[in-house]
Amino acid sequence: MIDSTLNYLGGSSAISIGVLVLLSAYFILVFWIFIYKYFKLSSDVTTEINNLNSLLARESTINPLSRLGQCLSRTTVSKEYLNVCETTLIRDASSGISWLSIISSTAPFIGLFGTVVGILESFARFSTASKVSFATIAPAISEALVATAAGIFVAIFAYTFHQILTRKVYELNTYLKSQIDIILSRK
Repeated sequence: MIDSTLNYLGGSSAISIGVLVLLSAYFILVFWIFIYKYFKLSSDVTTEINNLNSLLARESTINPLSRLGQCLSRTTVSKEYLNVCETTLIRDASSGISWLSIISSTAPFIGLFGTVVGILESFARFSTASKVSFATIAPAISEALVATAAGIFVAIFAYTFHQILTRKVYELNTYLKSQIDIILSRK
């Protein structure tokens, strides 16, 4: 496995290697964003669920650990202020998630670019040969397709993680709206 990888990289151009390095960086970034945001959003959702449950149990105080509670501790309660607070909390919770969408849409194109360059280089090598058979062309084409496969691989994870995190932000927003409705009904 290591030998075939080194042979592949040794026979690749700087552009093909650059494409694979960029896709590798994308892959690492996708997992870093997902892990960080997933655990942060899960923690926020759990806190807001607990705060909503305490509000439903008719407790008069809002948990100071709640993101909504932190927002409310600064001023008097009004519908307008609560809406601004909710918007700010959701904007903060969803920051960085758009990068997953960007990566999921650009990674296949970056991989395709690497494939096109690899195929062009292969045909340039074959232009000097007098006879070229399918057995000669097939390995070169298959090596060039590695970049497209890598781009699609990265895009699958980025898109999936984007959808998971978008759902978590939706859950957080639902619990915030429920708390705001309860707070306003008691006013």
